[in-house]
Amino acid sequence: MASHIVGYPRMGPKRELKFALESFWDGKSTADDLQKVATDLRHSIWKQMADAGIKYIPSNTFSYYDQVLDTTAMLGAVPERYNFTGGEIGFDIYFSMARGNASVPAMEMTKCHFIVPELGPNTKFSYSSHKPVSEYKEAKALGIETVPVLIGPVTYVLLSKPAKGVEKSFSPLSLLGSILPIYKEVIAELKAAGASWIQFDEPTLVMDLESHQLEAFTKAYTELESSLSGLNVLAETYFADVPPEAYKTITALKSISGFGFDLVRGTKTLDLVKSAGFPAGKYLFAGVVDGRNIWANDLASSISTLETLEAIVGKDKLVVSTSCSLMHTAVDLVNETKLDSEIKSWLAFAAQKVVEVNALAKALAGQKDEAFFSANAAAQASRKSSPRVTNEEVQKAAAALKGSDHRRATNVSARLDAQQKKLNLPILPTTTIGSFPQTMDLRRVRREYKANKISEEEYVKAIKEEISKVVKLQEELDIDVLVHGEPERNDMVEYFGEQLSGFAFTVNGWVQSYGSRCVKPPIIYGDVSRPKAMTVFWSKMAQSMTARPMKGMLTGPVTILNWSFVRNDQPRFETCYQIALAIKKEVEDLEAAGIQVIQIDEAALREGLPLRKSEQAFYLDWAVHSFRITNCGVQDTTQIHTHMCYSNFNDIIHSIINMDADVITIENSRSDEKLLSVFREGVKYGAGIGPGVYDIHSPRIPSTEEIADRINKMLAVLETNILWVNPDCGLKTRKYAEVKPALTNMVAAAKFLRTQLASTK
Repeated sequence: MASHIVGYPRMGPKRELKFALESFWDGKSTADDLQKVATDLRHSIWKQMADAGIKYIPSNTFSYYDQVLDTTAMLGAVPERYNFTGGEIGFDIYFSMARGNASVPAMEMTKCHFIVPELGPNTKFSYSSHKPVSEYKEAKALGIETVPVLIGPVTYVLLSKPAKGVEKSFSPLSLLGSILPIYKEVIAELKAAGASWIQFDEPTLVMDLESHQLEAFTKAYTELESSLSGLNVLAETYFADVPPEAYKTITALKSISGFGFDLVRGTKTLDLVKSAGFPAGKYLFAGVVDGRNIWANDLASSISTLETLEAIVGKDKLVVSTSCSLMHTAVDLVNETKLDSEIKSWLAFAAQKVVEVNALAKALAGQKDEAFFSANAAAQASRKSSPRVTNEEVQKAAAALKGSDHRRATNVSARLDAQQKKLNLPILPTTTIGSFPQTMDLRRVRREYKANKISEEEYVKAIKEEISKVVKLQEELDIDVLVHGEPERNDMVEYFGEQLSGFAFTVNGWVQSYGSRCVKPPIIYGDVSRPKAMTVFWSKMAQSMTARPMKGMLTGPVTILNWSFVRNDQPRFETCYQIALAIKKEVEDLEAAGIQVIQIDEAALREGLPLRKSEQAFYLDWAVHSFRITNCGVQDTTQIHTHMCYSNFNDIIHSIINMDADVITIENSRSDEKLLSVFREGVKYGAGIGPGVYDIHSPRIPSTEEIADRINKMLAVLETNILWVNPDCGLKTRKYAEVKPALTNMVAAAKFLRTQLASTK
């Protein structure tokens, strides 16, 4: 009975790759230093899987940034602005595409946090990164046989977008024929190096595809058939079930020997295999171990699923696998020394999931580890019955929400008038999104306080000084609506989770977000409630330092949900409503403390959107409802802001309007005004809106002219009286040397346009 892992986290158990990347980007270490850290990580991952008994071990799932960008490099599909002249792509071009450089901006990143390929009819493809082959050989030299993983050609073009200056109607799918020759070269080299399996990740198969898109799969894999002969080929899908049409299309492909299905989020695929059958002589890679969560597998339940499949596909053709790459989960539970033992017994991180996959495979082969299985059953039972999980009062309050719509009493234009009378802001008011740079000193203060090395009094004094500095700076820059800079916060979700009940925290449960950025998602294991006020002390203090409006800063319920590891024993929306009620209490406490502008960030609203159209309306309905619950009780004069990141907004604009916030600020500077096209197409938007005027994810400092130009583009489609001027995200990852000049130019641009607008009136 064979076992397989779709992919593995690459940051390292202690974020080794993160620190190596940042040191390299800061010029403090060499490319050789970075490569050495990367090599050591790859070796330890392969060895770990080999030692655990995994048969199909992936290679080329390691990445210095993300696997889509690696594929862009492999295909030599470098946008012209990076002046790539051919040959093997090095770190300079690779990281310029990911992060921009002094003279050119980065490529766009999507909400799934990959760098989007920019293609056009004139894109020249050439085999420009031999990484898949060199990593395969590297593992082989250690005596470890691996399965090289490539992003499938069809998924690659479907994830691409037309490059700047290319007709919007251009379909990247038309370039499929141009990239297949490079895939053939890669396949030939892998074959020559001795590979016996290749894995193509084709997750777009779970999307709602049109018939011509499905035909592209048939076309591509028929075209690759002769190159692939003599190799076993795995087509891997994940994140949802495979629709019947797609299932029919791929299982008919001759060149493919095995199919990987996510059976955690794709339970309907199981029914398809039962009803539509499975091609004889092919392998089924059964993704029964969840790659996107941290709960221990219910081994007994997985065994029954696997036995059902075994009866259909045959014992020697069933492979136990993960539902998707384990890169979406934390690395190793061994590094969690502070988690209490009961909660710990309910969990499995990537390293433990590798062991679970192998234990399931062995059990099916008649070598069941009885002790392992009974410990698992005991943990499953303790989680079901634990009193820590259930809070009757919270359950009741959440159930009572179902009857109401939770809307504010008056409409948005009347509220904006009432707020303007109170706040008296200029047109094109300026603000920032919330956080200011987190200096080494600041991090040290928080660390020392957490470790009880400094007293609460010393801590409060240090944070108060920092807030005062940030307030003074904003007043000097003449920003209209201020923030306190969030010096007391480690992370926008963790900070709240630590103060809510029903949450547990890890010390090393880091997960890669994008590039070197890692997040440490809290674990929601039980019913959520707010024992006491969370932010009122700091917001009140900050407001007392200035006469200008000071924004209260909260993270919204949907974002807390989507950026946490969520309990899987009740529907997600129930957990979300519980969080919404906790945030609602905080909003009302802030208002009572005299805070007139309250921002409730929903940066991750779009991230939770199901991949399939048929499931989207239900999600958007409860997500938007959860947001409204948080602020339905405030006065008209209290201005509610929200902020959203990385959003492909246009398809959910009506839900965003339905959130009924007074002002929404938007990360859009990398998606090149795509956002504005929705307003050009006549969507009526009456609330305040602040599309980001510069990209904070890049160290580049935009000029006043550039920012003014951007605001003008917005004024062409949005009313003057609703437009706000702000950066596109929080500033915590930037340095003050970048923030000061950028904000200076931003305020100057706003003032310049105010003067212009006044004179044209």
